[in-house]
Formats: sequence, structure tokens, C-alpha cells
Amino acid sequence: MDRYLLRYFLAVVETGNFSRAAARENVAQPTLSAGIAKLEAELKARLFDRTNRRVHLTEAGSRLLVHARRIEHEYNLALASVAGAAPGELLRVAVLSTIPTALVGQALALRGAGGEQVELLDGSEREVAALLARRRADLALTIVGPATERFASERLREEGYGLALPAAHRLAGAKAVAGEDLADEVMMVRRQCEVLAQTSRYFTDRGVRPFFSYRGAGDDKVLALVGAGLGITVMPDSYQAPGVARVGLLGFTPRRTLGLCYADEAARHRTGGLVQALREVFGAA
Repeated sequence: MDRYLLRYFLAVVETGNFSRAAARENVAQPTLSAGIAKLEAELKARLFDRTNRRVHLTEAGSRLLVHARRIEHEYNLALASVAGAAPGELLRVAVLSTIPTALVGQALALRGAGGEQVELLDGSEREVAALLARRRADLALTIVGPATERFASERLREEGYGLALPAAHRLAGAKAVAGEDLADEVMMVRRQCEVLAQTSRYFTDRGVRPFFSYRGAGDDKVLALVGAGLGITVMPDSYQAPGVARVGLLGFTPRRTLGLCYADEAARHRTGGLVQALREVFGAA
């Protein structure tokens, strides 16, 4: 079995569809599809059930996943060994997509040189929980709540949501503003926001039906666009950036608790540099 076939297989698993997997592997989608077909022919088993939007592992695919990850990890360890580098234990960390990249970056910088080899995965609350349940991630930095109640967890930070405004905005100096005062504002929608429905209802109940200048899934991009003056938005309090003012939103009360959730007991007792750094960064609020 050629290793590139396993790479294709893992790329489909980790990205959720063939087009993103092909982009990650820098091949055309027909090339990747042909590789998966070749792998299925060699194994005499179908590995994926395909739908219009995503692909899902079959039972055979789930069994292969365990071995494919082990083979890929051992291959990387062999490369490190030949190169004279000390092999580190692989730590797969799923990160909720609405957690600021800047804070995750701080933790990565604090973890120090050497130690475990880290693989980062991201997704929505549901996707992160699925990564843990399928043992595709060892631990997750995510919201501790109903979606993760089946996993052992530790709470690190509780925060609310407020307005993100350009620093030069007329309301930037206020401590908090009422939703009714935003009727004439241009706004942006964070599509992956876990309180998107509550946010929409909050403004609708107050007769605010704004023009939307942008709808996107990338919160760091939205934050940069706020700083550039394209519009305002509602974000978790932990999002901060130069050129962006954070202001409270009166009567908007949703809160979230961020923490670490573990796939199993072995992961729960990991004490490597990244785990400690995540505790330090996210427990500092």
C-alpha cells in the first residue's frame, strides 16, 4: 500500500470532503478521488459514505483510521529519528473555531521548545465533540456544556459577548449601549457564532434590521474588517485587536465557558507543555 493513499484518506477524514482534501494535498480532486478508489479496491472495502455536503466513514473506514494515524505518526517519528531530532509524543488538539487564534498562538509560543508534536484541528461545537468521540483528537479547547458533557473536562474561562466597533466609532468610548441605538449601523454576521440565533432575535425584538456588509465564518477576518471600518458585530469578549473597541450590549446576556475536554483518561492526564500553556493563557481572564 502506497503511503500517499493513506495521506489522501486522512485528508478526507480531517477536512470532511474531497475538494478540501485535494486542496490540502495540492492535487486535483479527480486525482484524489482516484487515489481513494484505488485504496478501496486494495482493501476490498468501501471507506466513505458520500452525501452532497460531507463524507462519513463507514465501519471499515473507522477501523482503517486507527491504523492510518498510527502509520503516519510512526513515519514522522522515523524521519525525526534519522534527522537526529528527538521524537515527541503526538498531541492532537481540536480547537473551537470561535476561539481567538491570537490566544491559541500565545499558548503555542509558551509551550517551549521540544516536547510533544502538536496537530491542531478546528470546527464547530458539534464537530469538535465528534472529533473527541471518534478519537480523532486527544483533547479539545472548546465550550464546556451540553455538547461535551460526556467527556471529562476542566473549566478555564467564562466570558460574555459584546460589540466590536472601529476605534474611531462614535460609540467606541461607551461602556455599554442599547440595541435600539444601533438601528442605523452597518453590521457583519459571524456565521459560526454559537449564539447567532440569540443575537438575531435580540436585534429583531428591538426593531433593528441592519444592512449587512459581510457574512463570513472566519472570526479573525471579521475582527480585522471591524478595525478597517466595514461594520460592527457581536463577538465573545476575548476577541481584542488594535483599532477595535469593545463595548457592552445592554440586555444581551448569553455567556460561554471555555475549557479543556478529554477524549479518554489517558488524555486527561497529559501534562505536556501545550496543556499547561493553554491553562495559563485561558485561565488568566
